[in-house]
Amino acid sequence: MGSPECSHARDDEHCVPLYIRIEYIIWDMTKTTERLSRTEKLQRLFELAAGQAGHFTAAQARELGYSARSLVHHVNAGHVERVSRGFYRLVGVPVGPHEDIVAEWLRLAPRRAVVSHDTALALYDLAPSRSHEIHLTLPRTSRPRAPQTASAVALHTTTVPLRRDEVTNRFGVQLTSAARTIADVADIGADPSVVIEATGRAVAIGLVSPKELRAAVRRRSARVRQLVERALQEVSARA
Repeated sequence: MGSPECSHARDDEHCVPLYIRIEYIIWDMTKTTERLSRTEKLQRLFELAAGQAGHFTAAQARELGYSARSLVHHVNAGHVERVSRGFYRLVGVPVGPHEDIVAEWLRLAPRRAVVSHDTALALYDLAPSRSHEIHLTLPRTSRPRAPQTASAVALHTTTVPLRRDEVTNRFGVQLTSAARTIADVADIGADPSVVIEATGRAVAIGLVSPKELRAAVRRRSARVRQLVERALQEVSARA
């Protein structure tokens, strides 16, 4: 006696059990979805890389559905350039003005690193960079034990996690807020004229308010608080 789903079949030899037919339909729908999503995946990868000076990590690609094998295929096909282990650049994305900063930040982004200090100050255009090094801040517990960055990278560590309002996404990277950046630069002993100039520009263009800046240095040393207050007084005097 034939199975219920084959009761109307003319030839039992060609009868396919219902559960097999359902599995095939699901498999075919999955494959169709995969075929249709290739263009979408590539578009998402391009959008991600374009916002990061063309760079992306293997982990980021994996989140978009790219396996290690598919990345190797795209490298061999000339679509993607392998920069270093787990680090890639999408061919065809225009080179940005801060590509070196984005690249170094991405290397340590999994360790919760953010662009900071002189580098962040320069990105905000609050003061010209006084250093050829790229400054990054990350949790002290996440600092690499062995050197994993270029010699032109200066790593700063913190034992207090950065608050959400102390980090922002701009220029294709995560960096410290303007208020936190000025506080950090003042804290490491920058020339007072740099802090005063940066404060004046930040307040003038509405990037930070005096209230926000005072809050940023509230727990810093007396020297830092006095320097920032002096900078704010000079800003007020010029207004």
